[in-house]
Amino acid sequence: MYVFKEKPVSRVPALSFTQTGTVELMNISGSSWPEAHINPEKMALLAIEGNRTGGLEAVRIPYCLTILSQAMGCEVNMGTCDIQPSIRSHPATKNIDAIKVPDNLIEKGRISVVLESTILLKETVGDDLPIIVGLEGPATVASHLAGVDNYLIWTMKSIDKLIELLRITTDACIEYANALTDQGADVIVISDGVAGPDLLSPSIFENIMVPEYQRFCRSVKGIKVLHMCGNANPILRSLAACGFDGISVEEKVKDLNYAKSIIGSRVKLIGNISTSGTLLFGSPDNVKSEVFKCLKEGIDVLAPSCGIAPRTPTRNIRAFVQARDEYYSQLLL
Repeated sequence: MYVFKEKPVSRVPALSFTQTGTVELMNISGSSWPEAHINPEKMALLAIEGNRTGGLEAVRIPYCLTILSQAMGCEVNMGTCDIQPSIRSHPATKNIDAIKVPDNLIEKGRISVVLESTILLKETVGDDLPIIVGLEGPATVASHLAGVDNYLIWTMKSIDKLIELLRITTDACIEYANALTDQGADVIVISDGVAGPDLLSPSIFENIMVPEYQRFCRSVKGIKVLHMCGNANPILRSLAACGFDGISVEEKVKDLNYAKSIIGSRVKLIGNISTSGTLLFGSPDNVKSEVFKCLKEGIDVLAPSCGIAPRTPTRNIRAFVQARDEYYSQLLL
């Protein structure tokens, strides 16, 4: 990932920091959900298909935001071939006294599946492709443990309780992330949409999330990226000071020039081709138009704005990479 190491690149990379499993890629690879959530070989094969067939310039696992939460005590509905796993129980709805990082965290639940899949990917792609591994961020794990309603109530009425829970969930994120890098992950990306301005005010974010993100970045080895859902503009300056190497933003961040002026050169800006609109329902020409806009506005890494929807057509994933190539070809004319 030369772009994160201030090394020159001939063109902006085109890849995904968010989930890449689609039904079409499942059918081609023979690795489908929900089996690919629990089988390390299937998980790796599906990730490789995103590069082999889709052209994405990295491999990315896993395909949900429930793995760390499950290891911390949540029950999970494993979903279907086109529905991601989801949380179905919240063990800290009343108090957090029983919540702690398990002594054997990396052996709990499906964490071992992701670790083994990371090893398999490293053995298969080596240094030819970056291996990106995602996990829930501290706020997302906290909201899964407590339930979103309690999480939001605590931001207003029991902030000390929430801060303590976030300390625990950040500890878990750090341990899991470092285990992933030890097994060959090149990039760790945490997704933490429930920490963003859509749910938390910028002042609360500054007070309770920034210290935990800074601690995460100080403690985790390798390249670290944060994916933030919603309109992240009000917190971009704070995010840029956390220590992440990259910030991945949704299409609600409409002016990338403005976003880059806020974060400066401290961190790479990643995004933000619409997944729910353009990639899922648009045409290749629609994809091309958005790609050209992002590149003209100086995006550092071209990526989908969120997890790729399972029913996204492969032609649009290919168009995403091909449009990047066409943009640079036109510059040479």
